[in-house]
Amino acid sequence: MAVLELNDLAKRYNRKVWGVRKMDLEVEDREFIVFLGPSGCGKTTCMRMIAGLEETTRGSINLEGRDITDLPPRDRNISMVFQNYAIWPHMTVFDNIAFSLKLKKMPKEDIRKTVEEVAGMVKIEQLLTRFPGQMSGGQQQRVALARALAVKPKLFLMDEPLSNLDAKLRVVMRTELKAIHQKTGATSIFVTHDQSEAMSMADRIVIMKDGEIIQVGTPEDVYFRSADMFVAGFIGTPPTNFFPVSIRKENDRGYLEHSDFNCPLGSEELGLVSKGGREELVLGIRPEDFKLAAPRKGILNAEVLVVEPQGSHQILAVELAGNIVKIIVSPDQKLAPGDPVSFDFDYKHLHFFDKDSEKRIS
Repeated sequence: MAVLELNDLAKRYNRKVWGVRKMDLEVEDREFIVFLGPSGCGKTTCMRMIAGLEETTRGSINLEGRDITDLPPRDRNISMVFQNYAIWPHMTVFDNIAFSLKLKKMPKEDIRKTVEEVAGMVKIEQLLTRFPGQMSGGQQQRVALARALAVKPKLFLMDEPLSNLDAKLRVVMRTELKAIHQKTGATSIFVTHDQSEAMSMADRIVIMKDGEIIQVGTPEDVYFRSADMFVAGFIGTPPTNFFPVSIRKENDRGYLEHSDFNCPLGSEELGLVSKGGREELVLGIRPEDFKLAAPRKGILNAEVLVVEPQGSHQILAVELAGNIVKIIVSPDQKLAPGDPVSFDFDYKHLHFFDKDSEKRIS
């Protein structure tokens, strides 16, 4: 059953600028959804409309079958963690967490038990007597999480809550946030522009661009079956390499021709890409889907431009037709700029896109 339903949701500013053009989405009970996209794509605006902090221009928001589109934030049974945490500097950690519970006139003993429970959940039980100014950014973020969890919301919203943390702490908090989600069972929506955060945390990812949803799917869906070139280029580090190619048929065989390589196709792939008389397309290959071959024996031959060591792997940059192509190889391969290299392709993971629409060919 869908806990949250967004129907034709839109937000326009000053009758000219669209923050969100159209959002149709169903979020299931206990699901962890991530809104992912570049800055300005509308993900935070959408979240603020769900929370009641922005008025809608069009559409409806339903929570557990109830229309909450025009309800004030306090009546929505939704908690939100902001990017800047927004905790009270003049209150102790205990009082910050207890604040909303006191407004609900909860008995003091119940408040104490609830505060201690959520403080233990986010590992700040030893900090309850401190003030925010006496804590690190990571500790303040845990206070904001505990305060949001204390009211046991039906929907838990997080707007880039990890963006102010250092890189190492962000990785730790990703795991802890997902673990907290699993413990509480709260339906959660998380906003980020960091695709690695989205891939590691989400049950499903909602990829947005220019105020609209481009694709909704599991991390595996959006990575291995990207809906279009935007998604394929946005998900993954380094991003997908794209090659404009033409289709050539020769007897019963087919080839994708590029100025620097000819890629043989099996009959199944040939039938797929040439459907409808198509003669050109865009071939997408992720950096890890190149396979080192013996010198001059692979489909693609090039010369190393740059080597980027990454510890567990290394990234090779080569130049083809004036464009930089990035390829992931084992760190055991000792390569240097100027070395000749040759590659085959992993045919199971090739991506084909229409040249004009940029949509996936499938």
